[in-house]
Amino acid sequence: MKKIDFLMAGVGGQGTILASNILAEVGLELGYDVKKAEVHGMAQRGGTVESHVRWGEKVYAPMAELGDVDYLIGFEMLEAGRWPAWLRKDAVVVVNRYRIPPPTVNLGKAKYPKEEEIDSLLKNAASKVLWVNGTDAAKEVGNPATIGVVLLGALSTLLGGDENVWLSVVERMVPPKFLEMNKNAFYAGRKLA
Repeated sequence: MKKIDFLMAGVGGQGTILASNILAEVGLELGYDVKKAEVHGMAQRGGTVESHVRWGEKVYAPMAELGDVDYLIGFEMLEAGRWPAWLRKDAVVVVNRYRIPPPTVNLGKAKYPKEEEIDSLLKNAASKVLWVNGTDAAKEVGNPATIGVVLLGALSTLLGGDENVWLSVVERMVPPKFLEMNKNAFYAGRKLA
């Protein structure tokens, strides 16, 4: 079993933690040993959220090592741009084309980088960078909070394997009244990839 390290980076309220929980459960369903760690920071106030999920035959630590991440999933553009040093040279990055300016930008003390600058940083660190309009897709299925499931749908196509495993985990982890919306979000993400 090949070890796979994932790093999810977003802003509080985007569903990063739910997405990482689903990703961890998918790994378990596929027979991997799984470890997970997350850093919330000021998540409830729109601060940074990072979550590490590791799959392998035997995983000893919950966080990937610097330079060892196989997949970076950026829920927000600037958050994705903070992590190039953590990526392996053959890493794959999925970036949601969405901006949430941090307080320093809103106060005029900093500038939000251009998409081309973030893209360049990521392409210098990874072998593939996939930009998706995930928030738009989440809104189309009925709720921007489904962005995490949209991004998991995109990731699932990159990893290959049986989509039914992903859907069965989503079914277990999402409240029944939101299940159909989240299934639609998952398929929307698969189409984006």
